[in-house]
Amino acid sequence: MKIKICGLTQPQEAEYLNRNPVDFAGFVLFFPKSKRNITIDRAKEIMNLLSPAIARVAVVVSPTVSQLSEIQGSGFDYVQIHGDFPLENLAGLKLPVLRAISAGNLREFPAWQACPKVAGFVFDAQEPGSGKVFDWNLLGEIPRDERLFLLAGGLNPENVQKAIQAVHPDGVDVSSGVEFDGQIPGKDPRKINAFVEAVGRTIF
Repeated sequence: MKIKICGLTQPQEAEYLNRNPVDFAGFVLFFPKSKRNITIDRAKEIMNLLSPAIARVAVVVSPTVSQLSEIQGSGFDYVQIHGDFPLENLAGLKLPVLRAISAGNLREFPAWQACPKVAGFVFDAQEPGSGKVFDWNLLGEIPRDERLFLLAGGLNPENVQKAIQAVHPDGVDVSSGVEFDGQIPGKDPRKINAFVEAVGRTIF
């Protein structure tokens, strides 16, 4: 079961991930509306501290072609695309794509599934980053293939086992569910540990 921790903002969070069997680290770029938005230079600082075994994912919302070009030359392994994005704008992109699809817009899945540049999908809540869970039954009719099928949207150490048993994804993606409570910014290492341990204890 793959694990992706998304929305890193602090250098010390790299060590939190290095201590756990985490597969992907996500960095929110070019999206000032998000409290997890950081610059590419900040992302590079954190990525330099990450284990080489952890894939670096640039997370963007309706990116421009120039933004994708900047990402492509900055050391990322994947780009995760949310929001509106014309498929033809992928023409010059060499990085593999993780396409984020919201629970309210599953109808766009077939067009993206037909795109060879898509390495996988992240199925998220109607409001990505909101920490809200959506109806996992909506994914029952989504056809599976060899590409990654990641489940996101309101996951946390308490519900991730139930989510995995319900959906049987290839991996799970968490952000707000492993953050400190209240006004303290960033990820909570205890919650990251608890999340990873819960995934590891899941019985299918």
